[in-house]
Formats: sequence, C-alpha cells, structure tokens
Amino acid sequence: MKTQIESARAGIITPQMAQVALDEQVTPEYVRDKVAAGQIVIPWNHVRKPKVAGIGTGLRTKVNASIGTSSDIIDYEAEVRKAKVAQEAGADTLMELSVGGDLDRVRREVIAAVDLPVGNVPLYQAFCEAARKYGDPNKLDEEMLFDIIERQCADGMAFMAVHCGINLYTLERLRKQGYRYGGLVSKGGVSMAAWMIANNRENPLYEKFDRVVEILKRYDTVLSLGNGLRAGAIHDSSDRAQIQELLINCELAELGRDMGCQMLVEGPGHVPLDEVEGNIKLQKRMSGGAPYYMLGPISTDVAPGFDHITAAIGAAQSSRYGADLICYITPAEHLALPNEEDVKMGVKAAKIAAYIGDMNKYPERGRERDKEMSKARRDLDWQRQFELALFPEDAAAIRKSRVPEDEQTCTMCGDFCASRGAGKIFAADLRGDKI
Repeated sequence: MKTQIESARAGIITPQMAQVALDEQVTPEYVRDKVAAGQIVIPWNHVRKPKVAGIGTGLRTKVNASIGTSSDIIDYEAEVRKAKVAQEAGADTLMELSVGGDLDRVRREVIAAVDLPVGNVPLYQAFCEAARKYGDPNKLDEEMLFDIIERQCADGMAFMAVHCGINLYTLERLRKQGYRYGGLVSKGGVSMAAWMIANNRENPLYEKFDRVVEILKRYDTVLSLGNGLRAGAIHDSSDRAQIQELLINCELAELGRDMGCQMLVEGPGHVPLDEVEGNIKLQKRMSGGAPYYMLGPISTDVAPGFDHITAAIGAAQSSRYGADLICYITPAEHLALPNEEDVKMGVKAAKIAAYIGDMNKYPERGRERDKEMSKARRDLDWQRQFELALFPEDAAAIRKSRVPEDEQTCTMCGDFCASRGAGKIFAADLRGDKI
C-alpha cells in the first residue's frame, strides 16, 4: 500500500487528504500538493486507521497531549482515563510515553480507548526491555530495537518519535561547549547517549536510518524526528548541540521524504520568546518546510506548578511564526506525573495558545469568531457567548456558580454594567457589520 506522500506524488487524493481539506476548509488539491512536498503530514496507520488530523503548512495548529506510566506510578486504568480526558478536552493527537509496567499492555489499552492518532517513543520500551532482560540498558541489541519499532507500528502507531539525529558528532558538540546549564532532559536522548558512550558505537537509528524508514513506511506511520538534545533550560536554547541535532534532523527529513515516508521534525523544549521566530524559520528553511512539532516551548524556568502557562505563552508565539503541532505542558511539569486534571488543564492551555497563534498566522480567516464574540458581549447575549467560547461548558459553569440579580448582567459589575450603560447611549450609532 502506498503512503500518503507516495499517493500524493502519484496525483492521488486519498480519503484522508479529502477529509483534511474538508476539516480545514481548503481544497483537496492544496492538501495533495503540500503532502507531496512533505509540508503536510497526516498521522495514519493502515492497521488502525485513526481519526484524521492534518499537520502542516496552511492548516490549523494542532495540539498533542502526552500520557504514560512512570517507574513510580503504574496504573493502567488511570492512563486510559487520561487518554479519554485528553480527547474530550480537544487534543488532536496523543502520545503514549509509558516507561513503567507492561508497556505492550498500556499502549494497546490506550490505543483501544481513543480514536485519536496515537504516537510514542520506541527507545523507551527498548531500553526498559534491555534493562529487564540483561540488567543493563546499555546491553540493548540493535535487533531488539528494530523489532520493537516494528511491533509498535503493528499495534497501530500513527506517528513515532525516533531519536535519529543524536549521534557521536552531536555529543562531541555538547562536550566541547562545556555541557549545559540545564543538562539533558530527554529520556530517550540520555539513554541513547549512554548507550553510544558505553558501547563506543554510533546510534543505530542514525547509522541505519533507511531501515527505520522502511519499517514506518510499511504502515504509513509518520516518522517524527525526535530531539534528544533539546534545551531543558532557556539559557541552553539554540546552543551548538541543539542546532547540530536540528541540522541532522532536517537532513534526515529530506532523505525520509525522498524514500516515501511522511516526516515531522521536533524541537526545541525551553526557548526565550526572542528566539522562537528564529528557531522556526531556521527549521523550515533547512528542512524544506517540513512540519514542525514544538515541545512546549517553555518560556521561563522559574514557574513550576504553572508551566502550562509558561508553555502556552511560548506555544502562542510558536504557532504565530509557523509551528504546526504543539505538545502540551501540564501544571505538573518538572514536579510529578500528571493526573487527569493536569491533562485537562494542559490540553486547554495549549488549545488556547494554538488558537491565538492561528489568529495571527492567518489573520484573513482567523479573527471572525473573536469579532462575533465581541458583539455578543456588547449586546449581553450570554447564550451566543457560550456558543462562541472555546470551552463553553467551563464558561457557563463559572457564570452559573455566581448568579447575578439581573440575569442580563454578571456579578463582576452588577448595576454598574458598562456594556448595558454604553449600549443605551450609543445603540443608535451602530452601523455596517457592527450591528
């Protein structure tokens, strides 16, 4: 079976491309052209056939939610609940990132619980299984690694974050710059770095990249090029190690596309706001416009407990400047494994950020909803306000919890409602589309 990119290059508009066009209100030909160019990807899998979500140029910025067990907390039912909460809150994709317990079980139960495209990181299971089998994750055999990638694709993974760009050369850059303020924060990146150093060998995911591509192509799984050297502190942002890995990943994105595989590029973690635009422009230029999957980005390091907010600030800027997929951050980031409420808050913060970014990325088509909301507020049309809200149930619940004496107003101003007072004065002056 052809992949989406192979079909697009053959002039075929697949049902998935047609659905993306319908969802995004663009033409099917536009989607086909961008898929053929590698500038739109559609996370998919011939085995599972998840809900369609287009990611890339000219489309709405999408939001990913990540869940998964840890070695400290292994609760399969909780992860399934979190997956469902993420979907209900509006996540477009889901990553299952478990590192504790029966990893095949939790992955399969999560996939069965939602219809979102589900992704994962195969290195997690590979190093977990090596540690259990040999008592040392650095004894991982590369055949085991490729077998796990195949097994996970066969379970229905729609996209897969594979750490192909971290290699011996990138590690040399890391060492020559004096390591980092925030260290390494990617579990997969650290594990692969440790394996390369212990075995004095090149990363097999980089060395045998064509084999990775061939496995994912068989399932039409999107290959998301993981950033194992992403910055975990804003003072490490855009350092030589991060940029070197980004350069390699952008080269690999081009190679993977040429081989007929859909490709995403990941980055970059923690980023000060003044570097967001440059980071995205650099990635887009070097990768030929490959869709960019932004992890966060967290815009300050000093707000633990509120990193869903620090990331939303960075995500709005990222969306504005061209990022295509945002990975949410929850309030528990840097502190604990997220619970269901954390997941809900993380998704909603990221959705708001993506919406704000899209308003500015596509001003010609992204601000009508805000104009209609403004008119509904001016006219004290509460039902219309809820219809236009990103999260109507939350808005309605707050209003219901503090009922005003006059149902037309709210308890913020009560008798001193500015909208009501000004409306009486200036109602006759409304004209044009302000009516």
